[in-house]
Amino acid sequence: MKYVTIPNADLRVAQICLGSAEFGATIVKDQAFKLLDAFIAEGGNFIDTAHVYSNWIPNTKSTSEKWIGEWLRKSGMRDDVIIATKGAHPELTSMNVSRLSKADIELDVHESLEYLQIDTIDLYWLHRDDVNIPVEEIIEALNEQVWLGNIRYFGCSNWTISRIKEALDYAARKGIHGFVANQPLWSLAAADMSKIPDQTLVGMDDAALAFHKRTKMAVIPYTSQAKGFFSKVERAGRNGLSEGDQKVYFSEINSRRLLRVQALAKKYAVSVNDIALSYLLSQSFVTIPVVGCKTIEQLKSSLKALDVVLSREELAELEAA
Repeated sequence: MKYVTIPNADLRVAQICLGSAEFGATIVKDQAFKLLDAFIAEGGNFIDTAHVYSNWIPNTKSTSEKWIGEWLRKSGMRDDVIIATKGAHPELTSMNVSRLSKADIELDVHESLEYLQIDTIDLYWLHRDDVNIPVEEIIEALNEQVWLGNIRYFGCSNWTISRIKEALDYAARKGIHGFVANQPLWSLAAADMSKIPDQTLVGMDDAALAFHKRTKMAVIPYTSQAKGFFSKVERAGRNGLSEGDQKVYFSEINSRRLLRVQALAKKYAVSVNDIALSYLLSQSFVTIPVVGCKTIEQLKSSLKALDVVLSREELAELEAA
């Protein structure tokens, strides 16, 4: 396992982060615990969850957090892992209603602490933004949680770069804590964000990539393998994708990228998914992909990407496609 330190945060983490969005949805508890155990056995120490994860399953609430909390208690691994969770997500039945007030943040933080069975959250993400709320209010609310000892550091997910800049500028002026990382939707497979049903999601675009290259702010992207786009298309063509994923990912750009990915996979004797992950891992700033593995085999396969470091020329070739 390779490790990196997140800039502006005393967090040394594995460069692959284990995602848990499917815990309680398509992954049952025993399977989840085995994945967590296997990740630790491979040297992993960075686990990503969210207060809303698997709330889309009827009669459930925060199952992912609750299972991770149970696993932490039973395994005794709390001091050996970095826990990241996300809050301030709208209710799934009213996605148009923001939950980013100070009271919403406080409620979600306290519930996450309870469900995870921990005293402090290492990295707390705001799951969504609300441009109608001044960044000053949001940053002050998060700093209060830091001062209270409930969270150590915080970041943002699905925020635009313009809002991130506003928040960072305010924190710098006040001399207080600011965002230490960004969690956008990002993979080598270019996504047509207009075709994604949830229009509150924010992806990495050219301006955001330039911002991160300039500032070196860490990125911890979700959907880092584009739901297995390259391996599915390599194996079965367009029909290997769901109808929804075809709309988002099947394009001339990604078809060209697949050819270059296949050439690099052959060169390095790895899978196309490994090349897709190594594209992220080889960036000039700290990038820690979140991988949503469902099996131990998928987890071990994803970790092989750590052994491939793409050159600047190879990165440029992939992007040029």
